[in-house]
Amino acid sequence: MKTIRLRPGKERSLLKRHPWVFEGSVARGGADAGETVRVESAEGEFLCWAAFSPKSQIRLRAWSFDEGERIDAAFFRRRIDQAIAMRARLAIASDGWRLVHGEADGLPGLVVDRYGDTLVAQFASAGAERWKATIADALLAATGLARLYERSDAQAREWEGLTPQTGWLRGDGETALTLREHDWRLTLDVAEGHKTGYYLDQRDSRRRFADAVRQYGCQTVLNCFSYTGGFSVAALAGGASHVVSVDSSGPALARANAHVALNDFDAGRHEAWDADVNATLRRCLKEGRRFDAIVLDPPKFAPTAAHAERAARAYKDINRLAFQLLEAGGLLYTFSCSGGISPDLFHKIVAGAGLDAGVDGYIVDRLSAAADHPQTVRFPEGDYLKGLALLKR
Repeated sequence: MKTIRLRPGKERSLLKRHPWVFEGSVARGGADAGETVRVESAEGEFLCWAAFSPKSQIRLRAWSFDEGERIDAAFFRRRIDQAIAMRARLAIASDGWRLVHGEADGLPGLVVDRYGDTLVAQFASAGAERWKATIADALLAATGLARLYERSDAQAREWEGLTPQTGWLRGDGETALTLREHDWRLTLDVAEGHKTGYYLDQRDSRRRFADAVRQYGCQTVLNCFSYTGGFSVAALAGGASHVVSVDSSGPALARANAHVALNDFDAGRHEAWDADVNATLRRCLKEGRRFDAIVLDPPKFAPTAAHAERAARAYKDINRLAFQLLEAGGLLYTFSCSGGISPDLFHKIVAGAGLDAGVDGYIVDRLSAAADHPQTVRFPEGDYLKGLALLKR
């Protein structure tokens, strides 16, 4: 077993059970990509067993802080069983959910979603990649399923020095699937959609949006960065008379239209605009259009804290325009999925947008990822999705 020795004082995060060690904290030692190593303090005290990543700024990702634990096939079976047992305790109103959520489940770099009888996995770290076959076998054994599709095409693999990989790891068949979520039906293609095919993390927020549209009597809704129209379906389910979905992807909008029909809503209640969101917000403002509710669910503007300043300007701009386009008393559901934007900073950005728009808003709800995308107290970086629901004053 190879040993990595840290610089003096750099053991503090591991002593707090934080799973990451950055390149600059390593004093000496090395290993192959994904190899399990023993990590010690400058004084030679055991800290953790970790996966080594020679090309990543996150040089070590901890598997276990128990010196007596072996990192082997049985270890991965235990961790996967624990993750599944946690989800079994949740009241998930869907047949699609996050089965493994990386560091939060003690499996850094591994994300696994379940869509009915199909598993979709992302192996985003050198450690997860090295144990891929073992993990695949453990997943199928734990779930009793036979189909596992790989979507290891996220940018994180590039940072790890890994090439993108997609395709069937186990089993085969159609990649187009139908998902049940709450009282709705939605479709996806695990081979082509964003992330693993769909944004399961917004499941609870979509339900809450439907309830809010009904509660506040919102009739006209603008869904920005709509992707395949999950929030649009929610708005129609909440009783909105007219919903506009805006996205720059024609195929995503075609699926949004299909979702309206699949859920038996009148096609006349929905419009799909293939357009840039910022330009659309400005055009609507120039035309004097107003909406009772607006959803802002943009892509990741700030993947790391280094991008936060530029991203803050982008978030502030779209939120300012949304505030101006809302009717008095209108509802704004606004989100950031950027790990480099903290919940506190996002609140300040939205507050600044309201100030620039000359309006204030009541915060009626704070939103985050669904519970099957858990956050842990020891890993604050896992708090990536944050949102505010506001009523314009």
